[in-house]
Amino acid sequence: MHIKTKQPRKQRRLLYQAPSHIRHKLMSSHLSDELRKQYGFRSLPVRTGDVVMVMRGDHKGHTGKIIRVNHKKYKIYIEGLVRKKADGSEVFIPIHPSKVQIIKLNLDDEWRKKIIERKMAAKTSSA
Repeated sequence: MHIKTKQPRKQRRLLYQAPSHIRHKLMSSHLSDELRKQYGFRSLPVRTGDVVMVMRGDHKGHTGKIIRVNHKKYKIYIEGLVRKKADGSEVFIPIHPSKVQIIKLNLDDEWRKKIIERKMAAKTSSA
């Protein structure tokens, strides 16, 4: 999604009111250097099952598998990244996908493979 306004108020409004096909693209993360060399593009929308590494914040360096993606709140939940509540129960810590790097892709889905092939073909044809 390309926001054409400079006003923060309008940028926030467009973010909160974005339709699901735009939200999906906004939920993208950078690929690791190895994956970037292998596939030839920089980023891809995150999916459940991808292995990611946290690059920013208090949990920097934590690596784990994505167990849940919340498109409504623009957050992902990573295996092993939990916080203890006052009653002793554990809850997953939400992280924004721009703060993680994809280390290993979940290629179980045919749609995902088609997306990757399409992005690779577009990159080679433009070069």
